[in-house]
Amino acid sequence: MSESQTRKQFVEDLTDQSDDFSRWYNEVVRKAQLADYSPVRGSMVIRPYGYGLWENMQRLLDRRIKETGHQNAYFPLLIPESLLQLEADHVEGFAPECAWVTEGGREKLEERFAIRPTSEAIIGHMYSRWIESYRDLPVLINQWANVMRWEKVTRLFLRTSEFLWQEGHTAHATQAEAREEVLRMLEVYRDFVENELAIPVYAGQKSDAERFAGAQDTFTIEALMKDGKALQAGTSHDLGQHFAKVFDITYQDESGQRQHVWQTSWGVSTRLIGALVMTHGDDQGLRLPPQVAPIQAVVVPIWRKAEDRSAVTEFVAKLRETLAGKVRLHVDDRDQHSPGWKYNEYEMRGVPVRLEVGPKDVAQQAIMSVRRDTRGKESIPLASIAERLPALLSEVQASLLQQARDFRDAQTVLLDSKEAVIAHFNEGKRGFAAVAWDGSAAFEAEIKEKAGATLRCMPSDLSRFGSLVRPESRVALFARAY
Repeated sequence: MSESQTRKQFVEDLTDQSDDFSRWYNEVVRKAQLADYSPVRGSMVIRPYGYGLWENMQRLLDRRIKETGHQNAYFPLLIPESLLQLEADHVEGFAPECAWVTEGGREKLEERFAIRPTSEAIIGHMYSRWIESYRDLPVLINQWANVMRWEKVTRLFLRTSEFLWQEGHTAHATQAEAREEVLRMLEVYRDFVENELAIPVYAGQKSDAERFAGAQDTFTIEALMKDGKALQAGTSHDLGQHFAKVFDITYQDESGQRQHVWQTSWGVSTRLIGALVMTHGDDQGLRLPPQVAPIQAVVVPIWRKAEDRSAVTEFVAKLRETLAGKVRLHVDDRDQHSPGWKYNEYEMRGVPVRLEVGPKDVAQQAIMSVRRDTRGKESIPLASIAERLPALLSEVQASLLQQARDFRDAQTVLLDSKEAVIAHFNEGKRGFAAVAWDGSAAFEAEIKEKAGATLRCMPSDLSRFGSLVRPESRVALFARAY
């Protein structure tokens, strides 16, 4: 088989998004070596390339979390059933998803342990021991961990039985302080997802029907995937005093009176990797935002004659030295694959910029750059590559965000009634449908029942929903969702 036929076959093996988006997604995740299925039902193995992506995301978000005064800690994986059962609403919300440990070694346990589906119960128990006085507040703790939810239907990154996440849990002296924390962290998530992942989101409050089990209010950031379905990208919960009363988390205030604390919790997960794939990917594979891409630029050396190899190799060494510490660079000097094969491979894996170095480039003391987002080409002199390449990566980052925002905005419609929302989705249309909502549970339930769309959020920023803003109602965004 010729080189061109091999490359063509490689591309044709990837399903087009327009033919079957779900199949395209699964193929890209596996072909790009982000993750694979494990022998445990519903669980995944995150491969090095996918985990490198998660590490970059984790590093950037962790910095933001710490800048807002939070500290990292770690809590146990196993939660005693008796502790979980203290909070009935919470248990009801998670009971179908709980995985249980019933034996230790060869002995049957006297009490079952849940593998954490989330950590409110165990953290509430510990806070009740740690918090005594108003001087102990606020408590601002985050943990990076894995959780287990025994999902019946799974998809790599989007919904798996075990996944990675961060979960913040805070305790405050007043309701106002807790609410401020909830909205602060929602903004941290919005800023992170938009500016690091290049995914535009609508931030807002969930309805009572969609809020987190045990929460007083839930706030969310909602993204739109290329198939027109919404994806919940992160949540921040105002827990009120509910868990504080269940777990007896109290403090002595300045007047000597015992008071229950006010709590919050908030989190994002490896689901964001799935969001990256479905927001930016195309029929050739991934398109990764440079801010989080494991490889920001790949160098592909090119030579046909043996005598050209040493000159190209020497030039690439200078290039590598020039860019050291400035970008995440990978040089692919494998002999078993042709340059054409490598081009295709790194397009599939979404590397933001490809740098081609052949004999002509060496002669000109320049590098040919190719952008993954637009396939635009630019010859960059070696003398200016250290300044130009980071700037080029910033352009790619901005371009991906703008493309995603343009798509999201084009797929957001303003409708004037519940019936119009139902008709919109039943006519096969996707995206977000915005409508004025009076808070009626029946209104929300009817749309869900008749159109399969759920109320994703009541957006906080109403700048683009002016015609729907009314004193007696709120703007609600409906969508079919993952």
